[in-house]
Amino acid sequence: MSVAVKSRAAGRRSAPHRAIAAAAVLLAVGGCEHPAPPAPPAVVVALPVHPDSSAGGSTALIRYPVEVLARYSNLMSFRVPGKLIERKLRLGDSVRQGGGVARLDPDDAGKQLASARAALDAAEHRLLFARQQLDRDNAQAAQSLIATNQLEQTQDAFTAALAAREQAADQLVVARNNLEYDTLVADHDGVITSENADTGQVVAAGQAVYGLAWTGDTDAVLDAAASDLGRIAVGQPAQVTFPALAGQRFEARVREIGPAADPQSRTYRVKLTLTQPGRAVRLGMTGDATLAPLASAGSPTDPQTFTLPATAIFHKGNSPAVWVVGSSDSSLELRAVTVRTYTDHSAVIASGLKDGESVVLAGVHTVHAGERVRPVRPLFDGDGDVESPANGGTNSGAPR
Repeated sequence: MSVAVKSRAAGRRSAPHRAIAAAAVLLAVGGCEHPAPPAPPAVVVALPVHPDSSAGGSTALIRYPVEVLARYSNLMSFRVPGKLIERKLRLGDSVRQGGGVARLDPDDAGKQLASARAALDAAEHRLLFARQQLDRDNAQAAQSLIATNQLEQTQDAFTAALAAREQAADQLVVARNNLEYDTLVADHDGVITSENADTGQVVAAGQAVYGLAWTGDTDAVLDAAASDLGRIAVGQPAQVTFPALAGQRFEARVREIGPAADPQSRTYRVKLTLTQPGRAVRLGMTGDATLAPLASAGSPTDPQTFTLPATAIFHKGNSPAVWVVGSSDSSLELRAVTVRTYTDHSAVIASGLKDGESVVLAGVHTVHAGERVRPVRPLFDGDGDVESPANGGTNSGAPR
């Protein structure tokens, strides 16, 4: 009996110890729990941006492919129809002004000339007779030997004979010209650039027979994009090089800028005059032209522009905006910008960005303001992350 009492008493004494031990276990378990780790930064495609011309905005050189063309050229054709019986030149031949290049069959023109000459002889004889008759009637009218109406009829016949003689003379000139037109003559010194009719072919008046490029001033022609027109002006100096003439540079100047864009390519034709082309520069040569910056370009007041892909444009309200990656904590800031022009694949930013700032180029609808991100370069720009200045990296590789 005493043993049972002792056992119950010991159990009652150990109950507080068990409660303390359970509480200690719970505290130990609670102390082992850690807060949830923060979400990793979102990966975004971004690059540092730089002005469109990192050498100084509009002071950068402009380069375009060019083709050598004659300043003036024309199609050569006969003024009269006929059968082509002779061609004296071939493609690439040179011709002097006044030189004959082709002939038509002259038989019909020769007969027309003979007929016109005979008509003129007959008209001159009729005029001589009418003049003699008028002299006789004037003498008789002075003595009142003929009626007044007879004198008037004689005067009318003389006037008609005089007009007929002038008409026949003009027809003779036309017939002589037609015979001369059967020979095609070059109006200028030049080079034959095309052959458009064959010997034996019957050609119409005005139908092209040859293409002639005039000798003299030579142009290097390029097709400029509309975005570069503001940096091109008449008189602007340039240098032209040709792969076929290695090591040679030719001075040139902008002579003409097309007033309207080509309806298909939407580019503007710009013509450069070569100052001293030399004999080595031949028509049809292709090369590269480098236009020097305008004298007024590159001033501190010139605005800097940034060209971004169209996928980088977001909207802040009704205004265009872009996501800018913070340099210190890599968090996103939605910044409003001013877009100067849009194209099919890009946008030109006139204000709102600074040189070297990283801008998100794709996925702009999947991020939010203040979100921490890890920028990576696009596939076309190389592999690897874009290191921010805070991490000791350099901003390079601006999208062009």
